[in-house]
Amino acid sequence: MTKLLLPLFLVSHLVFAQTTEPVASKVYKWSELEVIKRTKGEARPILEGTTPHFKLFKVHATTVNPKSRMRDSEYTQENEELLIIKEGVLTVTVEGKTKELKPGGIALIMSGDKRSVVNNTDKPVTYYVFQLNSVAPLDIERGKTAGGSLLLNWDETEFKGHDKGGRRNFFDRPTSMSKRFEMHVTTLTGNWMSHPAHRHPAAEILMLVNSQEGEAYSQAKETIDGVWHDSKVGDIIFLNSNVPHGLQNTSKGSCTYFAFQFE
Repeated sequence: MTKLLLPLFLVSHLVFAQTTEPVASKVYKWSELEVIKRTKGEARPILEGTTPHFKLFKVHATTVNPKSRMRDSEYTQENEELLIIKEGVLTVTVEGKTKELKPGGIALIMSGDKRSVVNNTDKPVTYYVFQLNSVAPLDIERGKTAGGSLLLNWDETEFKGHDKGGRRNFFDRPTSMSKRFEMHVTTLTGNWMSHPAHRHPAAEILMLVNSQEGEAYSQAKETIDGVWHDSKVGDIIFLNSNVPHGLQNTSKGSCTYFAFQFE
């Protein structure tokens, strides 16, 4: 009995260790992601691990075939979710509220809310899924008081120009898993940096996108702890708490990217 239990203990310990490693601050390149074929589409694992504020921080991309859905019915889960549409149109229903989300549209889904996602179109749809589970206790009421789950399309946000380009504010609020979750989109014109290299306690995600102005070839470089890394549309840039970083536009024209922080 003892000889059997010891290997099982070691296996479970190793599995636990693998899922609790801190997420590395780096550029996770779309072109290098593993593609896993599913009956109804594809999955691309991107990253999974911990941050100072989250015992689980997981990101993947899902592609759903035309007229299909990955899950046959609505579901709930403890993890808070953020969906960002990359390509196509996704129909998302949360707690009875339904919206068609287009490229650049987002769904911020509170822990425990009933949800379903469906591709009702004749083309594939691809979207990112960010799953969060906080170290601090879950606070369902905090998320509800702040407005609950949110479905928002790109064109429902206002573009505000500034000397380096412009910005779209998506939300800045508490959630069921975060005391503060802030998300915006920045557009840089010229060879600008968004900010000089800096650091802050909140972890941050950056993600270049094709904006509505047709920036099919947006490119940038990100300095992470003093080292520069190239990034293109579709890549995920993860920056852990207090890691020095800064992004510079390297496109021939402008570049646009999502930026969000959470703690």
